[in-house]
Formats: sequence, C-alpha cells, structure tokens
Amino acid sequence: MSNFTITQGLVDDVVKVCQEAGDRIMEIYSKDFEIYEKNDASPLTEADLAAHLHIVECLGKVSDIPILSEESADISWETRKSWTRYWLVDPLDGTKEFIKKNGEFTVNIALVEYGEPTLGVVHAPVLERTYVGWVGQGAYKLEQSARSEIACKPHQAGDTWQVVGSRSHQSPEINKVLEALGGSSELIAMGSSLKLCCVADGTAHVYPRVGPTSEWDTAAAHAVVLAAGGKVTVLNVDKPLDADAHPLRYNQKESVLNPFFMVSS
Repeated sequence: MSNFTITQGLVDDVVKVCQEAGDRIMEIYSKDFEIYEKNDASPLTEADLAAHLHIVECLGKVSDIPILSEESADISWETRKSWTRYWLVDPLDGTKEFIKKNGEFTVNIALVEYGEPTLGVVHAPVLERTYVGWVGQGAYKLEQSARSEIACKPHQAGDTWQVVGSRSHQSPEINKVLEALGGSSELIAMGSSLKLCCVADGTAHVYPRVGPTSEWDTAAAHAVVLAAGGKVTVLNVDKPLDADAHPLRYNQKESVLNPFFMVSS
C-alpha cells in the first residue's frame, strides 16, 4: 500500500464498479414494490445489499485497501484509526428517494487518504449520470457515455444565490445561513449526495447542511467538489461565512457522523 497511486485505470475501474452496482439496484427498483409486502422483504434492503456485495467483491480485486461501507459499518474504531487509506462506500444513498421512486438516489464510492477524499464516484442509475472527481486532476460528468468537464461556479455580486437543500424538512437554522449570505436566494431541492454534485457542476452556489449525515454519505461527492475547485468546510451556523472554517475530514474519530458543513466554490 505504501507505493499506491491513483491512475486513470483505477478511476475507470471504480466508475465501472459503481455503475454495475447501480445496475444491480435497478433490477430491484424496476419491480412493483407492493409484491414485497406479501413476503415480508424490503426492496430497499435487497437493493442495498446487492450493491454492497458487488462493490466489496470488485474493489477487493483492484486493491488490497480496506473498505468501510454503510452495510459493514461494524468495524471497530481500534481497527479503523490505524487506516491511512481506505475505500468509503455508500451502496445506496438516498433511501427516501429510492422508496418514493423519484430517481434521486446514488451509489457512492470514495477513496480517502489521510482523512481527505482524493477520488470519488457518484452514480445516479435512474438519471444515467455519473460524477467523477480525482483531486488535482479535475472533475467530470458522464451522461449516457458522453463526458463533460465540470467546475464550481462562484457567486457573483448581485446574483441570486442558488442554494441546494434536501427535499425533506428544512431546519430553521438554514435561515441563519441564508441571512448571512445576503441578497435573494432560491432553493434547489435535491436528494442524496447529488446535492454536493450540484455545487460541483455549477448548478448551485452553496449547500449548507445542518442535518445529520454520515461519512459515507458525503465522501465521494466531497471528492468531486474538491476536484471541481470547491470546498467542504465545517459549518458554524452562527458564523456561516467563516473564512477560517476547517475542512471536513474523515476517519478522525470513533463516530462516523459528520458535523454540520457547508459546500461552496
């Protein structure tokens, strides 16, 4: 592992694994969910597990790096804290979106090195869209095999703030952030890690998160944001525009819960 380096071949492999996991999910997503009520099974659980097993098997073939997945999150802190490099995976991010069948769920695979995500792939199977970020090398979006480079879009004075947020209930603390931004703002509702990707591709200026998330929810899209020229920092709602805010980091503590954070250009 000491001689490990990211290559374009590795990036392509991870994209392929992510998209194949999405195919596994789609096999279940396309079914009539009502049939599951009869046999006491959950389509969400089945899809989550199918994606998880595929990702773990395939990543194990391309590297000997440890894997932390939402579906195998019982790895002890005593073990994890020695990791300097690992895969961080959410096989199905956006459970509400999956159940509602609105298509805004994703498969997330990130490579985290020394607490920072350096490679991230976010695949939205229903949308047939994949975001890829290789920090230091750039970010791009794949749509039906067409590749387009993406970059964050800084807010210009006088522009309406495009603020991405959850489709679920908004915390009143969001208002503090909007007041600090000043001027007019519009909310772009989006599910799963696609919210971070909206900042990465310039659709939105900022994404303030004042609700609970876990590290596997954000790491892959975080890498996309970094590769697209943006940043993800710890958010203090009383000082939301703090220029000295610390970058969001991973595997620094026993809990896998993230603090509140801000995604911006």
